[in-house]
Amino acid sequence: MLDRKLKLLISDDSKLLRKKLRSELEALDCEVIEAENGKEAILKEMNEKPDGVILDIVMPEVGGIEALQVIREVSPEVPVVMLSSAGTPQKLMQTLKMGAIDFIQKPYSSEQIKKAVEQIRKRAAKNE
Repeated sequence: MLDRKLKLLISDDSKLLRKKLRSELEALDCEVIEAENGKEAILKEMNEKPDGVILDIVMPEVGGIEALQVIREVSPEVPVVMLSSAGTPQKLMQTLKMGAIDFIQKPYSSEQIKKAVEQIRKRAAKNE
């Protein structure tokens, strides 16, 4: 088990969603880093080395699928959870094939976030 806070990067172009997600994650004892698009998410992932990443799919500049691709190349071990309202079965399959550990459809429930955090926590403990 990790004996420190879980550091998570959340990337979504909606400031409101990031704020809501941040408060839920902080309530689950996580440290939160925010990015407002995929380009920022890639840079922050490389610089901050989070334990896990939660990515929206539809974002300006660089979308979540492209960001996932780059993050996979740079940090193949970091768990990534996709969070999107644009959840077509094709996108779901594509992101899971690319190495995402979970796909959460918006609007999400607190229970789904809690489950995703548990998955990330388990993987982070293995990677320690």
